[in-house]
Amino acid sequence: MPKDKEAVDECEPPSNSNITAFALKAKVIYPINQKFRPLADGSSNPSLHENLKQAVLPHQPAEASPSSSLGSLSQAEKDDYSSSSSVHSAASDDRFLSRTFLRVNAFPEVLASESVDIDLCVYSLHLKDLLHLDTALRQEKHTMFIQIFKMCLLDLLPKKNDELYRKILSKQENDLEELEKGLQVKLSNTEMSGAGDSEYITLADVEKKEREYSEQLIDNMEAFWKQMENIQHFLVDQFKCSSSKARQLMMTLTERMIAAEGLLCDSQELQALDILERTMGRAHMAKVIEFLRLQVQEETRCRLAAIAHGLELLAGEGKLSGRQKEELLTQQHKAFWQEAECFSREFVQRGKDLVKASLAHQVEGTAKLTLAQEEERRRFLAEAQPTADPEKFLKAFHEVLERQRLLRCDLEEEENVRATEAVVALCQELYCSTMDTFQKFVDTLFLQTLPGVTGLPPEECDYLRQEVQENAAWQLGKSDHFRRQQWKLFQELLEQDQQVWMEECALSSVLQTHLREDHEGTIRGVLGRLGGLTEESTRCVLQGHDLLLRSALRRLALRCSALATLTQMRLSGKKRLLQELREQRALEQGSSQCLDEHQWQLLRALEARVLEEASRLEEEAQQTRLQLQQRLLAEAQEVGQLLQQRVECAIGQALLVNARNAATKSRAKDRDDFKRTLMETAVESVYVTSAGVSRLVQAYYQQIGRIMEDHEESRLQHLKTLQGERMENYKLRKKQELSDPSSGGRTAGDAHEASQAVHQRMLSQQKRFLAQFPVHQQMRLHARQQQAEVMDLLEARLETQLQEAEQSFITELAALARVPLTESKLFPAKRGLLEKPLRTKRKKPPPREREDLGVPNDEDLASGDHTSGSLRYDWAPDLLPVAGFGKCTQLLDAKKSGQENPSPQRH
Repeated sequence: MPKDKEAVDECEPPSNSNITAFALKAKVIYPINQKFRPLADGSSNPSLHENLKQAVLPHQPAEASPSSSLGSLSQAEKDDYSSSSSVHSAASDDRFLSRTFLRVNAFPEVLASESVDIDLCVYSLHLKDLLHLDTALRQEKHTMFIQIFKMCLLDLLPKKNDELYRKILSKQENDLEELEKGLQVKLSNTEMSGAGDSEYITLADVEKKEREYSEQLIDNMEAFWKQMENIQHFLVDQFKCSSSKARQLMMTLTERMIAAEGLLCDSQELQALDILERTMGRAHMAKVIEFLRLQVQEETRCRLAAIAHGLELLAGEGKLSGRQKEELLTQQHKAFWQEAECFSREFVQRGKDLVKASLAHQVEGTAKLTLAQEEERRRFLAEAQPTADPEKFLKAFHEVLERQRLLRCDLEEEENVRATEAVVALCQELYCSTMDTFQKFVDTLFLQTLPGVTGLPPEECDYLRQEVQENAAWQLGKSDHFRRQQWKLFQELLEQDQQVWMEECALSSVLQTHLREDHEGTIRGVLGRLGGLTEESTRCVLQGHDLLLRSALRRLALRCSALATLTQMRLSGKKRLLQELREQRALEQGSSQCLDEHQWQLLRALEARVLEEASRLEEEAQQTRLQLQQRLLAEAQEVGQLLQQRVECAIGQALLVNARNAATKSRAKDRDDFKRTLMETAVESVYVTSAGVSRLVQAYYQQIGRIMEDHEESRLQHLKTLQGERMENYKLRKKQELSDPSSGGRTAGDAHEASQAVHQRMLSQQKRFLAQFPVHQQMRLHARQQQAEVMDLLEARLETQLQEAEQSFITELAALARVPLTESKLFPAKRGLLEKPLRTKRKKPPPREREDLGVPNDEDLASGDHTSGSLRYDWAPDLLPVAGFGKCTQLLDAKKSGQENPSPQRH
C-alpha cells in the first residue's frame, strides 16, 4: 500500500497507471485525483456508515462513496450499460418493472424516510393526485346531473307534484350512490391487492393497478351512461309519462349535461397542470431536504480528510509513527461516522413524528373544511333559482364546486410546505448539534490526545489544529462549489422534465382532437346515409353521441397523463445514472486547470460516456413512450367500441320509433281508404239493401249506447267509492284530532295566570288549525291521483270496446256486400290487443299533465259531463265512417225511389 506523504493534491496524477488503463478499457470512470486510503484494520468501508447514502463530492475516498455514479450501479445495471446494444430487451423491461420503492400516501412521508427513491415516490403521488382529481370531477358531475335533472322535472311537472317529484329524484340519487359505492369498493380492493400491507411496492404493481383503475373507471362511466338512457323508459313505464314529454326531457337533460361536461373538461385541464406544478415543487422540496441531510456526511468526509492530512504531516516529520497515525485515524473515523449515523437516525425518528403530527393536523383541517363546504353548497342551492336561467346557474354552481376543490388542494399544499419547513428546521438543529460535537472531537484530538502521544507542546498542537480547520474549510468551500453545480444541473433537469410534460400534454390534445373528428365524422356519415330519420331524431342522436364522446375523451385525457407519469417512472433509473455522470463530469472539470495526458483521456472518456448514456436514454424514452402510447391507443379503441355500441343502440331505437310512426300512419291511411272503398262498394252492390244497412247501423248504435251506459255507471260507481273513502279518511282524521289531549288547560290561580293560559291555548289552536292545511292539501292530491288512475283504466277499457264494436260493424257490412277482408285492411281485435299497451302506456300521466284530458275538479266529483265530453272527443273521429255508411243507406233508398242524387239537406 502506497503511503501518501502529502495532502490530497489536485494537480497530482494518479499513482497507479494500471487503474487508469483499466478504467479506459472498461469505460468505468473513477475520480481522477482520488486517493485510495485503507483503514488500519484493513477495511475500506467502515461498518458504521456503510448504509448511509452519500453523494459524489470532491476528493471523496472510494470507500466512502457507495452511492456515486459508479458505486450506485448494481451489477446488472453495469452489465447492461456497458453493453453496446441499444435494443429494448424484455430483460431490461423486467428489471425496470421490478424496481421497488417506498409506498407513500402523502408527500411529508417522503421527507422523513430513509433511503427513499424521490423520483418514484413523487411520481406515485402524482398518480394518486390524478385519481383524486378524477374522483372529485366524477362526484361534481353526479351532483350537477341531479341539479339538471331537478330543473328538467320542474319543467315536466309544472304543478310541482311533490311526492312524485321526490320519488323520481330519490330513485336517481340512490342509483348514483350505489354506483359510487360499488366503484369505491373495487378501487379499494385493487389498492389492497398485490403487495398488500407491505411498505414497499414495485413499478410493475403500480402499472397493473393503474390499468385496473382505468378499466374500473371506464365501467363506471358506461354504467352512468346506461342510467341516463334508462331515465326515459323509467318515466314512461313507472310514472306513465307521455313519450313525447319524456323524450323532450331527455333532450334538455342531454343538452345541459353537454354544457356541464364542457365545464368539467376545462377544469380538468387546469387542474392537471396544477398537479404537475405541485409535483415539480415536491421534487424541488425533497431535493432540498436531501442536500441538507447529505451536508453532514460531507462535513464528516472533509473534516476526516483534513485530520488525516494533519496526522500525515506529523508522521512525515517523524513526530508520529505510522501505527499511531493509523490508530488515531481509525478512532476519529469511528467517532465521526457514529455521530453522522446518530444524526441520520435521530433525523428519521423525529422527522416521522413531525410527519405524523402534520398528517393529523391535515386530516383535522380537511374535515372542518369539508363540513363548511357542505354547508356552503346547501346554502347556495337553497338561495339559487335554477329554472330562471339554467346556464347561469350551472356556471355559478360549477364555480362554487371548483373553488371548494381548489381550497382543499391549497390546504394540502400549505400543510406540505409547513411540514417541509419543520423538517428543514429539524435538520438545521441536528446539524448544528452535530457540528458542535465534531468540533469537540477535533479539540480533544489536538489539545489532549496528541500532546500526550507525541510530547509536542500545546501551542504547536493548537497551531496544527488551526491548520486542520483551515484545510477543512477550504475543502468545504470546494464542496459547496460542487453542490451549487449539482443544484444547477438539477434545475436544468427539472426544466427538461417540464418541457417533456408540455410535449405530452400537446400530444394528448392532438390525440383527443383526432379521436373527436374521427368519431364525429363517422356518426355524421352514418346518419347521412340512413334514411327515414326525422330532424328531431337526428339531433337527439347527435346530442347523445356528443355527450358520451366528451365524457370518454375526458377520461382518456387523464389516462394519457397517467401513462406519461409511468413513462417517467420507467426512465427514472437511467435519468439518475445520466445525472450522476454529468455531476461527475462537472466535478472533474472544476477540480483543476492543469491535467496531464492520462487525465485528459479520462475526462474525454467521461464525456463520451455522458453522450452515450444520453443517446441511450433518448432511445429508451422513445421506445417506452411508443409502447405505452400503443397501450393508450388500444384502450381508446376499446372506449370507442363502447361508444359505438351505445350510438348504434340509439340509432336503432330512433329508426324503430320512426318505423312505428310510419307504420301507424300507413295503417290509419289504409283503414280510411278501405272504409271509403267499402262504402262505395256497398252502394253499388246488389247484395246490400237499405233495410240491411239500417239494421246494421241500428245494431251498432245500440251497442255503442250500451257501452256508454256501462261506462257511465262504472265511472259514477268508482267516483262514489273514492268519495266515500275520502270522507271516511276525513272523519277518521277529525276523530284523531279530537281525541288528542288539549295542551291549554287552565290552572287555578290569579287573573294573570288565567289570561296567560288562555293566550297559550289560543296559540296552540292556531298552530293546529294552520297545520291542517298541508294535511288537507296532501289528501286532496292523493284523491286526485286515485281518481286519475281510475279514469285512465276506464278510458282504456272504453276505447277497446269501441274499437271492437267498430270492427264488428265493418266485418258484418263487408260480409253483406260480399267484399273479401284481409288482416292488413282491418282493425282486428288481436292486433288491437297487441297495440293496447303502446296506446295505454301514456294514458296514466301524473295530475300535472292531465289538463288536456279534462280531469274533474272536486266540485264535479259526482257529475260526468266534463269527463264524458273528453272521452267522446277521443273516440268521435272513429265514428266518422259510420256517418258515411249512413249516407250509404240514404243512397240505397234514393236508388230504389229513382232519385240519383239526394239533396244535401236530406244527407
